[in-house]
Amino acid sequence: MRTILTLVRKDFANFRRNKAAFVLTFVVPIALIYIFGQVFGLNRKDTGPSGITLAVVNASDNPAAQKLVDALTAEPAFRVVTKKVNADKSERPLTETDVRAMIHNREFRFAVVIPADVIPDAGLGLHLKILSDPRNEIETQTVNGLLQKTIFSNVPELLGQSLQARAKKYIGADNLDRFNGALATAVSGAFGGDVNKIKERFARGDLIVKPDDPALAKPADPALHKLDSTTSAGSAQPTAPAAPAASPARKNAAADFFSQIVKIENEQVVGKDVKSPEATRVIGGQAMMFLLFALSNGAAAFFDEKNTGIFQRLLSAPVSRAQLLWSRFIWGVLLGLVQLTTLFIAGHFLFGVDVFHHIVGLVVMCTAAAATCTAFGMFIAAFSPNAQAASGLATFLVLTMSATGGAWFPISLMPAFMQTIGKFTLVYWSMEGFAQVLWAGDSLLEILPTVALLLAIAGGVMAISIWRLNRRNIFG
Repeated sequence: MRTILTLVRKDFANFRRNKAAFVLTFVVPIALIYIFGQVFGLNRKDTGPSGITLAVVNASDNPAAQKLVDALTAEPAFRVVTKKVNADKSERPLTETDVRAMIHNREFRFAVVIPADVIPDAGLGLHLKILSDPRNEIETQTVNGLLQKTIFSNVPELLGQSLQARAKKYIGADNLDRFNGALATAVSGAFGGDVNKIKERFARGDLIVKPDDPALAKPADPALHKLDSTTSAGSAQPTAPAAPAASPARKNAAADFFSQIVKIENEQVVGKDVKSPEATRVIGGQAMMFLLFALSNGAAAFFDEKNTGIFQRLLSAPVSRAQLLWSRFIWGVLLGLVQLTTLFIAGHFLFGVDVFHHIVGLVVMCTAAAATCTAFGMFIAAFSPNAQAASGLATFLVLTMSATGGAWFPISLMPAFMQTIGKFTLVYWSMEGFAQVLWAGDSLLEILPTVALLLAIAGGVMAISIWRLNRRNIFG
């Protein structure tokens, strides 16, 4: 038994000294649990998405249109944009032409257009248009659901306002006032409530009055209140029978009614000609994650070459440390380019991803992404004391960047601060570049800003890595 305990203490001492094992055992799981908890809204009051940019174009002067804009603005999942900032910093209302260009430029992915005929003069109905760039399926379905909920929950009042305005136009304000008063009197007589409050609601277009509506609350009667108190103290009041649940047929009829009076035009602005859209959406994130694992694990090769004496023999020749590091960098870029290209071609043959029509832009973007990932591997090698620590740090950073950068799920499902963090990861910008090429079909000129950003990240990280490796005894 004593021997067993001694061996256990020895294993514990080895584990405590092995920082990589500690990171993989405790830090990585805790970080991922936290990220998933943020995605699924654990301990958050609002568990839904937040900060999804939604452009709203209001081309109607109907008061009902502004009510809809206010309802969309009040939805916590959206960050509503209604103004266009000009070059001179002045603002003007967005137009449909503006939002189409801005969606193509990736400033946002969703827009609601309220046309001038949102409530047609002839007939009864509601006309809207939704423009989108459905680059992420989960995010798109979430946004569509939220838009439909917000729109349909405001349909009765919007249509009520339309009816009131049309009635005022055709029968006159006095006749409409008498009609609303007669209708409010009838409702009050049947269900109770203050006639004036009900009339006010009808006048502003709120024609739906529910039995539990506060407007139907009868004025307090002291005698009735006293009787109710006495009865409740002596015996239990009989309860009214529960209202029967609405049948599926009635629910379907209500849904059909709203679908007939609300006309929503859905238009995909970007990516509508993409072949195999589901695979095209996810292949970039998955390819980046595997490339990061391959190149970051290659950082351990530095320590293997140090231990076998390869670097010492090379440094005895007229070769500088910087040359060694840049040769490793070029090799990593070539390996990453071949791996990414192979993965995308495999996606073409397995799932029909349209690769060959965009091969030039894809190769350029793969080169920039491979350069950034290789610099990331060099960074890990520069700041890790040994191969085990490099492996643990690489696993932690790769999984964290993949989760927060959008490779696993939309970053719009995360809190605002985590969305900001995600936009500082190379996974996020690499996925943006791949989506520009394969999803949006952008030209070389259009992808240059993203390529330049990735290369700038690679250059900055490599500069830090070379500075660090030139000042430590990693080769000696």
